[in-house]
Formats: sequence, structure tokens, C-alpha cells
Amino acid sequence: MSAPFRFAATLALLLGFSGVASADGKATYDKVCAGCHATAVLGAPRPGNAADWAQRLAGGTAKLYRSALQGTAKGMPPKAGRTDLPDDEIRAAVDYMIAGLPRPTAKPAPAKSVAAKPEPAAKPEPVARPQPVALPPMASAEANAFNRLLRPPSQRNLPPTEDGIHDATLDGTQALQPPRTAFAGLPGAGAGNRIDWVRSLEQKKIAPRWDRADQAAEPVVFDLNIVREVKGSMPDVVYPHKQHTEWLDCSNCHPALFVPQKGANQISMAGILLGQACGACHGKVAFPVSECRLCHSKKKGAAEQAAVQRKP
Repeated sequence: MSAPFRFAATLALLLGFSGVASADGKATYDKVCAGCHATAVLGAPRPGNAADWAQRLAGGTAKLYRSALQGTAKGMPPKAGRTDLPDDEIRAAVDYMIAGLPRPTAKPAPAKSVAAKPEPAAKPEPVARPQPVALPPMASAEANAFNRLLRPPSQRNLPPTEDGIHDATLDGTQALQPPRTAFAGLPGAGAGNRIDWVRSLEQKKIAPRWDRADQAAEPVVFDLNIVREVKGSMPDVVYPHKQHTEWLDCSNCHPALFVPQKGANQISMAGILLGQACGACHGKVAFPVSECRLCHSKKKGAAEQAAVQRKP
């Protein structure tokens, strides 16, 4: 699933009413869709869950297939970012996810008025509907369990004694400064822990230590933007080295996460959600991947937009 986001990505295949799931559909689902749909990332409907699909199924097969193939306003890109796949494979993945779900009952057309009052029609017997398929709860070791920021907690930046991370019985935990106190005066943001750390750095409100032992060590800042072209209608991704190297040494990313060679890195949203590439930090210690526009920030040119619109 290459680079969606609002999530971004990101990312529901809104599908139709087939009652049979093909083997090809499962293969496409496992390859393209499972990264978001298996764990309901950003509200993506889960396979076989009638409650998740009820409203979507009510719109009809044609509309839902069209949403899957052309993308949605909620952030899912066309074909979940895999515009290289044939339409039939996307439809097959749709069929797999909604196989066995109940079909909405169409409302009867109102009867035309006639001179003679017709006899009241007998009420039809209620139709038994299949029960929603209950999916097992996700174990903590499963994919995306680490990505706590995709499902915002009810409270943020709790004191160390209440955050469920630190041992509240230790005297040292009680001596730690509460995050809300530490963050006072820092510029705010709309995601993660609600602090804009890049602006905080630019405004000199924070001064990360570059070397653990040497407080006077200066960072080696590399001011170079890398632009990754994205298939489909999403803006291209801009990776700014400057903001990253003000925090981190190059060895944090190269070569383990990214091979420093053009064309050598295959990056997809599914991989990022599984903790690969950018997902090694984003969603864990950096802003979550649901903030699509922070990365997808370069608008496509007129020629690129026209090429996207011409695609079936």
C-alpha cells in the first residue's frame, strides 16, 4: 500500500455485496489491505464485521466499488495506493472482506392511489439476519499494537505516577516532572502528545544534547530535502534532512532503515504501519502516521495531476 495518508491513510476499501470470497481476493487483501483493515486503522472497516460495513453496504455495489477504485475523501487513495493493480483484483479483495455479510433489504415503492381502497396487505414475516462476525481481540504482540497514537487515549501527558508506563510505587517516579509542566510554553500541535517539536527546536525553546557525554558537542546538520514521488492523487512526500539531523546522527537511519542510494528503498504505508522505514519512529516516538499532510506536503504539477485523472 504505497503512501496514503489520512491515513493518513488513511484507508478503507468501501465495497459491494458479493457473497463469495475468492482465493485471489484473499491474496490481494493480505498483500494490500490487511495493514489497515485488520486493525481498523483510522476507522477502516474490518473484514466480516457487519457493524463496520452496514452503512457502506447500504450505498450499493456500484458506489462502493467506485470508492475502492477511485479513493475516498476520508483519505484512502485510489486502489489503496496500488494503482498498478487491475480493477478486478481490487474488487476481489472487496468480495473477500464482505463475504457473508447481510444484504440490506430494499424498501418497497409506495403504492399508487386508486379509486377503491385496497385491502391492507399482510405484514411479511421478519427475515432472520446473520449475526455479525466477531473478530478476536488483537493481542499485544500483533502488528500495529505498538502504534498507540492511532487511537487517541482519553487523557494525554499524564503524570508519571498515572501514565501506566512508570512504576508508581518508586520514589524516583514521584520525583519526575509531569509532562504538562515540562511542556508549558512550547508551541502546540494537533497530533501525538500535542507538542510541535520542530517549531520548539526552531524557536530555541529546547536544546537536545547531541552527544551523551560531551555537552558542548555540536550537531552535524545536513540540509537536504528528498522528494519521493507518490502514485495516485496524494501529494508527493518531502523528507527534510535538516529537521531530522538536528536531533539524530545519520547512523540512526543509514544504512539499517534506509540505504543511501537512489531507488534502493521500497517504502509503503503497509510497511510503515508495521514499524518499517519511517514507522521505526513515527507512531511511537514521533508524530503519528495519521498526520498525512506533514509528510505528503508537495503538490503535484499540472501534468502529473492530468495523468492521474486520465487513469481509469
